[in-house]
Amino acid sequence: MEKEQHSRQLKSLFLRIINRKVTVIVVGVHILCYIDNSEDSFIKMHIFDRGDIRMTSCKPTSKDKEQHLRKPDWLKIKLNTNDEYKGLKKLMREKNLHTVCEEARCPNIHECWGERRTATMMILGSVCTRACRFCAVKTGLPNELDLAEPERVADSVAIMNLKHVVITMVARDDLKDGGAQVLAETVRAIRRKSPLTSVEVLPSDLGGLEENLQILMDAKPDILNHNIETVRRLTPRVRARAKYERSLEFLRLAKEMQPDIPTKSSLMIGLGETEEEIIEVMDDLRANDVDIMTIGQYLQPTKKHLSVKKYYSPIEFGKLRKIAMEKGFKHCEAGPLVRSSYHADEQVNEATKARQLHAEL
Repeated sequence: MEKEQHSRQLKSLFLRIINRKVTVIVVGVHILCYIDNSEDSFIKMHIFDRGDIRMTSCKPTSKDKEQHLRKPDWLKIKLNTNDEYKGLKKLMREKNLHTVCEEARCPNIHECWGERRTATMMILGSVCTRACRFCAVKTGLPNELDLAEPERVADSVAIMNLKHVVITMVARDDLKDGGAQVLAETVRAIRRKSPLTSVEVLPSDLGGLEENLQILMDAKPDILNHNIETVRRLTPRVRARAKYERSLEFLRLAKEMQPDIPTKSSLMIGLGETEEEIIEVMDDLRANDVDIMTIGQYLQPTKKHLSVKKYYSPIEFGKLRKIAMEKGFKHCEAGPLVRSSYHADEQVNEATKARQLHAEL
């Protein structure tokens, strides 16, 4: 009799949670099932020594479930699906190219593709070996190395007649050089075929190995960009395998290897950081001779990613930009929709402009 009652209660529980996302937390003899999108979001079971089960349900409190923040009006964007945008999108598919603009769901894709003719190409595949909790790029085992990719990317840049191109990459921890050689060859290929196009690289930390960074810096990109992403305290929670100090070291070494090449880094805010921590990041970047900083609002790509803790207003971003410029950055972009490569074409230095002028003559 007791077995039948036990079986019926378990069946009742399973019927209630079937086809729903369930997280089960076991605390001693208590089992707490959290069910997404359910009015009775919690089912609490107490298992008695004799095998009986008692189930109770309760509604979540603010402590149990994070409150979803509504996006403010200033995050609304204007879609510009003009012929320039459509042409670039068609070419990307024909050439089997990946862009971080699409993979990371950048809100500025229509402005960059449709108005400024700038783009951010993502090389070394579309699958990343890391699983950062803010990023929408797919995670898993990458494809085999495509050694023809540098020439294919360079051909596309030439066809698109881009003014400025950012070459970024998925993290390739499966490769000894972290993908540095393919990235360097891509820079050189673009130089040969599009001498008027300025080239910015946005690599991973390349495993933190100095020799890998040297391979890349020997190709002499116009800008070396490596993102710090978040404040020191939140780095372990936000960035998979990456380290705050390692990123600072990466930027410092890049400047030492090629002092004339501007270095750049990006910070996303809205993850629970304080203003003091944001200013600490600015100080740390300047201490490592970083020239350019971008600050943008973190936007949650999907429900599986970290939630937004705060939406900063344009006025608050303006204040942060002012502080950054007072700290000594040569250029700072700060705004709700600013991303690492936002208006990147405006950030090239005088040496790059001189090289482009010489190529025109």
